Amino acid sequence: MIEIAEIFRRYGPEYRKKFGERMPLRHRQAMAAIEQCRTEALGGHVYHCEACDEALYSYHSCKNRHCPKCQNETAEQWLVEQRELLLPTSYFMVTFTLPADLKQLARSNQKIVYNILFRTSAAALQQLAQDPRFVGGQIGMVGVLHTWTRDLSYHPHVHYLVPAGALAPDGQRWLAARQDFLVHVKPLSILFRAKFRDELKKTALFDLIPAEAWTKDWVVHCQPVGSGVAALKYLAPYIFRVAISNNRILDLRDDRVIFRYKDSDTGETRRCIVTAEEFIRRFLQHVLPRGFVKVRYYGFFSHGNRHLLNQIRRLLGNANTAKQTIPQQAHLAPQDRALRCPKCGEAMRLVETLQPKRHRPP
Repeated sequence: MIEIAEIFRRYGPEYRKKFGERMPLRHRQAMAAIEQCRTEALGGHVYHCEACDEALYSYHSCKNRHCPKCQNETAEQWLVEQRELLLPTSYFMVTFTLPADLKQLARSNQKIVYNILFRTSAAALQQLAQDPRFVGGQIGMVGVLHTWTRDLSYHPHVHYLVPAGALAPDGQRWLAARQDFLVHVKPLSILFRAKFRDELKKTALFDLIPAEAWTKDWVVHCQPVGSGVAALKYLAPYIFRVAISNNRILDLRDDRVIFRYKDSDTGETRRCIVTAEEFIRRFLQHVLPRGFVKVRYYGFFSHGNRHLLNQIRRLLGNANTAKQTIPQQAHLAPQDRALRCPKCGEAMRLVETLQPKRHRPP
């Protein structure tokens, strides 16, 4: 199977040579981490099976959040940790998308634009939800940034998971929303655009945006997504999935990468063929700024308001939801899971620790 690491190892040196100083440091660091993940470069452990004399080498993972090999266990652990947030009600997914006119600006100024995207979309939804014509109280929101389409194109947007209801201003009542309706997306879109424009005006980037961007419709979607457990499971892949997984890569030949993706309009599986250089470019544009927080909590889910969750559970008639939902599981590191011999199934013994090999910085 062709892996992203192999594409980076084979074509990364030429890519780095071509773009040199124009590559952000975080792009070079992500490439280096993915190339070395679970190889002897990072060190590891050697296990031996005394029953059949089998030896097993288990190399360390890079733990880079953009590595396709390192995210599955993280997603499962996140689900376990989110149990305390679960409420016994239905949920909505509300999605805010940056228009095409702002994509180039966002790609070149990711930290500034992504922060504004979070701040203004959350404020717009909270403001509209507080209107008595809609929900009429304080809502809770779990937001996650997502920057790609299925063919790796650049498409920055934020998904919010929102319980179907709000805490009344007096804090003593739960105001349930309709099962199929939270807020009208048309006024939400207008409010989001206005808030984003006001925030961008505070930066030096505002004059780079064409005036017509502020008169076009901005895309906002709102749809029901089922229970709290289902909603968290729906959101987890958006948080920890990287732009493309190894199992979607079909072939690498004639310096071209062939990968599959599902057409979002038809649901059909399609093939995309791009040069190795273009594949690397598409992948790297989704590498986030260093230290950027892509999961954020608002309303009664914000860390300063977590004390309200037990009150809300009581109002909903289920104070123990957090203990009854997603069962906690043991998530072992790869080297710990490899304690059984893959050949005969007997227990293996650690016989050697391999030190990381020294390598040049990216």
